[in-house]
Amino acid sequence: MVYQFFLRPSEATPVPPANRNPNALPVYIQIAELLIRDIAAGRLIDGERLPPEREMAVELNVSVGTLRKSLAELEKKGMLERIQGSGNYVRETGTQNSVYAMFRLELHAGGGLPRADLLSVDALQKPSDLPKFGTSDLGSRVRRMRYLNDTIIAIEEIWLDESAGLIDRNLLSDSLYRYYQRQLGFWVTRAEDRVSVQPLPDWTPPGFTKPPGETVGYIERFSWSEKAEPVEFSKTWFDPDRATYVQRLK
Repeated sequence: MVYQFFLRPSEATPVPPANRNPNALPVYIQIAELLIRDIAAGRLIDGERLPPEREMAVELNVSVGTLRKSLAELEKKGMLERIQGSGNYVRETGTQNSVYAMFRLELHAGGGLPRADLLSVDALQKPSDLPKFGTSDLGSRVRRMRYLNDTIIAIEEIWLDESAGLIDRNLLSDSLYRYYQRQLGFWVTRAEDRVSVQPLPDWTPPGFTKPPGETVGYIERFSWSEKAEPVEFSKTWFDPDRATYVQRLK
């Protein structure tokens, strides 16, 4: 089978360093995550051989060296077998090591690499309308606008309980879960999602696809680390005309 990137080359091309969002993940991690999501979606199957590295590098508009760093990430996760003189072969082992393992939104055509524009980060008293989670009355609140590739799909509000640590805006990357692991020393091990519809909040940014008050898809999520109480609660409003919620069972 000939491997074709699900994205058009212009969509798959990483943003040049001078124009990149300062919160963006390194390009080689972005490419690794793109491949992981294609494996999870079944667009790359176990045992499939990837095309030659130079062809892949041209398709993604990156150097062969950057691509090899991406492939090395997959190899470390057990999702790629590199056979000398033969090529690189997909090994489907799940996506639990992905920094986007719990990101359930995909483009209608499938897949898409998640990224985010940071709107605000604040340390606040938890408002009375939040459900109970964690052990503190304080928390970090993060508001972001989410993309898949270059397509705006959602806005989100994430609350992290103070007991798990406070979020430093200057150190935050596109992936909160990666930040939790590297900066706060914990990993989200499980989550519970509740999917429904809700009107967009009044803080919806002007650049979003729909105005405040319009009804869209809605996800509430509780997330746990190793503690008994959930450490994070999040609310995501997504545009159903652009994205869909996907849950795959292995």
